[in-house]
Amino acid sequence: MKTYTSLESISDGKIYDINDLVNVDTENCNRCSACCHNIGEMVELTPFDIHEMVKSLNTNFDQLFDDKIELVTNNKLALPYLKMHGTSEKCSFLNHNNRCIIHSARPNICRLFPLGRLYEDDGFRYVLIVDACFKEDLKPITVKEWINIDNYSENKIFIFEWYKLLKALTFRLKFVYDEKELQAINEYLINTFYRMPLKKDQDFYTAFKERLPEAKNRLNIL
Repeated sequence: MKTYTSLESISDGKIYDINDLVNVDTENCNRCSACCHNIGEMVELTPFDIHEMVKSLNTNFDQLFDDKIELVTNNKLALPYLKMHGTSEKCSFLNHNNRCIIHSARPNICRLFPLGRLYEDDGFRYVLIVDACFKEDLKPITVKEWINIDNYSENKIFIFEWYKLLKALTFRLKFVYDEKELQAINEYLINTFYRMPLKKDQDFYTAFKERLPEAKNRLNIL
């Protein structure tokens, strides 16, 4: 674990690896749901997030648009985000007791909070965003225990590949001005990865790896 003074404005100035201890354990939050309100345009959903939601709720991607997610366009990319409800801008996955109904399948960004990712040339590590959580006296826990996700290594590879794909595509879209072309690119991205069907006995990560090379070619991304 290293300390970088350049991160001090938003973090505690440290970079954490997966087995490092970090003060983020809320001890079940004590029924606080402050971080689940007014966060709509902060929680961009990955194809893996959608895969987990669909499996948990026994639904499909398109049905989530009824009241759970919405498309948000940012830098010409139209991607699904969590949908907020009511005057309190409450996450669509909170029940009447303000408890998450998909907690075991919650999005990666929700798993991280109040951690953030610091992307590097060959992957990413983690930073602690200061004053992000309203709960006082957070307890130490390892990053891995806090994220608590199955197949962490495969998940990390996916997240980094998805990050690189979107970064390259965002750069390419700077030079696309035709609205029909932009729409076609966004529809292709959604259809290829968010509506991605799995073959029998195939897991998400294998399906993603199979589709990624063709998608890069179709999207003119190196």
